[in-house]
Parts: sequence; structure tokens; C-alpha cells
Amino acid sequence: MNYIYISISIIFILCVAIFTLLQQPKFGKLPTGERLANIKKSPNYKNGSFQNQSFTPDLTEGVSYHSVITEYLFRQSKHVLPIDKIPAMKTDLLNLDINQDVLIWFGHSSYFIQIDKKRILVDPVFCGFASPFSFSTKAFAGTDIYTADDIPSIDYLFISHDHWDHLDYETLQKLKPKINKVICGLGTGEHLQYWGYNKDKIIEKDWNEQVILDTHFVVNTVPARHFSGRLFTRNQSLWTSFVLQTPTMKIFIGGDSGYDKHFETIGNTFGSFDLAILENGQYDKSWKYIHLMPNEVLKAAKDLKAKRLFAVHNSKFALANHAWSEPMSNIAKQCLENNMSLITPLIGERVNLKDTTQKFTAWWNKVN
Repeated sequence: MNYIYISISIIFILCVAIFTLLQQPKFGKLPTGERLANIKKSPNYKNGSFQNQSFTPDLTEGVSYHSVITEYLFRQSKHVLPIDKIPAMKTDLLNLDINQDVLIWFGHSSYFIQIDKKRILVDPVFCGFASPFSFSTKAFAGTDIYTADDIPSIDYLFISHDHWDHLDYETLQKLKPKINKVICGLGTGEHLQYWGYNKDKIIEKDWNEQVILDTHFVVNTVPARHFSGRLFTRNQSLWTSFVLQTPTMKIFIGGDSGYDKHFETIGNTFGSFDLAILENGQYDKSWKYIHLMPNEVLKAAKDLKAKRLFAVHNSKFALANHAWSEPMSNIAKQCLENNMSLITPLIGERVNLKDTTQKFTAWWNKVN
């Protein structure tokens, strides 16, 4: 009988520990009250959750969660992690001339844009990992040269969705005093408000809505093909991409998305883009519907009628079972063969947005 009591005690203690762990603020909060009522009015919210425009299974047909986990744990590809430190440089953003139109990449899907005297930040993650726990999914050596302290005051913070590699509690807590407005999909604002952001600073939109940010600064929220959720309950907030029109440029700010007809629709609706920022990396044949596969990134850029492409979602976190440099090698080769202008900056390197003659190196080829 003592063994039974001991077992029950251990199970009880584990349950209490897990419950306590999940109460931490970093796990965020599901929409409630007025926000939830507003969400339920969305044509994209059906049967208790947000839905993609096309049927989008979590896994590719014929694939099981068991096979995915087995492959990840026991059949890991070579070079998923770089041996060398990722090269980077540091641009002083705090003292950057406001008249300069630039983009600075922080690795993965985090970047800073200064355009037409406005400062923009997208999906910032400076904590050093892309999971609930600091010991897992760590950033590659050399990629974490920026912190929240290096970021100036931000006019517009764009959050594409609430996954850990795009929405980081620690980073957003430190950035809070610097943020003027947050633009995100429906439901994501619940996390931010729970974390102390003023509700009046949060602009939450459904797909295919428009926001006038300032004179000649307009953003349209457009569909993506993905999912959301920080814990067990999925799709209670909306994943989205953004069409940003400034006085002098049109930029596609792409969140995570599998390939679908929405890219062509966006391209036909909003015309050619001066720059398209698209995910390129952390893909797998087992979940091909929710991330762009290697042969789909350039296709999406062409659908968007993009003049230049910036491929992100790579070179900082290993979230999939492919060689870390494979995404960049593939897209560089495809763009060269198809005469597409590709931006390939080092982390921290200044990209001059109006200079279409600026040259970049194939820096990943020099990293083991």
C-alpha cells in the first residue's frame, strides 16, 4: 500500500508542478470577453477556431506524429546546426539617421525597417531561444548580437502570429516603453494586453482589412496559410501577413505561410511589390501545407509580382530537419537562374532599401 501512496503523491506533485509552470505569463492568454465576442464575428472563425482559406492538415497525408518525432530524434540530418559561429555585424540603430531608408535583419524572422522617417519592427525575438524553455531550440552562436536595449523607439510593431519564434514574452516586456503601436491579427492582442500593453496601442485586424497609420502610411492585413497557439489550444488568434504602403515603397511583410492561391490574389490586388519578405527555411515534407517548401519561395515571390526578395525564417533556430544553410543555398541558386533580385545580408548588415545595385555576399558558403 505504501507504494500506491507514494505513486499517488508523485503524480500529484507532478500535476501541481505542471499546473504552476503553465501559469507563467510567457504562455500568454486565450481571448476572452469583448475580444472573443469580436473574434466570433469573423468569417474566418468557424467551429470554435480560426480556419485557413484552404483545407490545411497539420501533417502531410500518410504522415504520423510518431514518424515525425522519430525522425527528429533519431534520424537527424547532418549539419542541422552550424559548427562555426554565424558571421554578423552591428549597426548602431540608436543613432541611425532618421532620413536613411534601411532594413536590418536580426536572424530568423526578426527585422527592423526604417522607411520614410518611420521605424518599424517585425516579430522581434531577442531572448536567445525559440521555445518556452531556455535550454531548448537555442539560437545559433553569433546570431544574438542584438538586445532590446539596442532598439530605438518604434512607431509600428508588426506581429505576424503568436508562435514562440515570432512572439517572445521577454523581448516584448523589455521593448514595451519603446512601442507606439502594435499591429497584429485578431486575438493576438490578448497576449499583449495580458503582458501589460495598453489596449489603445494595439490594432487587431482580421484578414483583408485596412489601417491608415499616418499620412500615406497604410497597411492591409492579408491571409497566410499557417496556424497559431502557444500551448495546447490552437488557432484562437489569427496568423497574418501585411501589405505596407509607405509614401515611397510597397513592402510585403510575410508571416509564416504554406503555399496557396492567396499569394497570387495578393499580387493581383496590390500590384507589384518593391520588396517581398518571405519565409525560407524550417520546412519539411511532413508539414508542407504550413510552410513554404524550397521550390515554392520563388514561386510565391513571382505571384506577388515582387521586384526584390528577402528570404527570412532561417539561419538562427533549427526548427526542422534540414541542413541549416540549405534554404539560403537553394534560394540563391533559383534567384540567379530566374533573374530575381535577392537580398542576402549578414545579421546586422545595413540594407539600403532604395539602392537596387547594392551587392551582398553568399556568406553561408563560408560557414561550416
